Amino acid sequence: MAKSFKSLLQSPKLEFLMEAHNGLSARIVEETGFSGIWASGLSISASYGVRDCNEASWTQIVETLEFMSECTTIPILMDADTGFGNFNNVIRLVQKLEKIEIAGICIEDKLFPKINSLVKGFNQPLASIGEFCGKINAAKDTQKNKDFCVIARTEAFVTGYKVEEAIKRASAYAEAGADGILVHSKLDNPSEIIEFVKLWQKDTPLIIVPTTYNSTPTKLFRELGISIVIWANHNVRACITAMREISKRIYLDSTTKEIESKIAKLDDIFQLTNMLELKISEEKYLKEFHDKFDNVLSSAKR
Repeated sequence: MAKSFKSLLQSPKLEFLMEAHNGLSARIVEETGFSGIWASGLSISASYGVRDCNEASWTQIVETLEFMSECTTIPILMDADTGFGNFNNVIRLVQKLEKIEIAGICIEDKLFPKINSLVKGFNQPLASIGEFCGKINAAKDTQKNKDFCVIARTEAFVTGYKVEEAIKRASAYAEAGADGILVHSKLDNPSEIIEFVKLWQKDTPLIIVPTTYNSTPTKLFRELGISIVIWANHNVRACITAMREISKRIYLDSTTKEIESKIAKLDDIFQLTNMLELKISEEKYLKEFHDKFDNVLSSAKR
């Protein structure tokens, strides 16, 4: 998985990661045709019903990732916030992620506990460059798989800094060993990203998350030489819309008759969760049991 993700990161063409937040959504992302998954901290937290400010523990997040990893055959990049603490927490996290075949980790240069970048009205202080570089060093020193990727995310623009600070930080992170740089912006246009790319002088691949500047033509990202675009939270948002609509309809109608044609069939769930494999395995591994049971019944009848 790590090797597959590194190939995406270093690909000469623009690649895409789609958000997933549990095993089922991860399997749907793969089924759709995406080459990789963004394990969104916002979406996983929301699926637990808690805020995206480290209210869900890193072990709870990793448990979810383990199910996602088992359900899929495409690489997963973990949105790991600030690394859930200092360099020591990052070390523990990388050790765990490699065991469950997560392809890489993306850590951001804010302070723990973090607040979601797009929430309005909150201060978003940044960690010092030296401290964050230490986290990158710790992650790279810890990994055993040479292809495991450490993505450094700078929140300089989100915090209100100009492009000079974003470039300074990203350059330091690349020097510290980051395999890629995620440069984030909360503007409704890509002007900060364009300005950043024009000044970026390193070969380290760039990743963006165009959640707020979503009307920007994808063609522009290709022209800028962006490596990966992350669709970061759209599946969980789609789930919220769909569940609200269906729940309201059933509540008002007191029946499911009118909505059955608008929702997935039960067979879709069985297919996505690979129920057929269980049937095949049952016939293979329980055959002896059934044969003995049939013999007992035959003897009893005689």
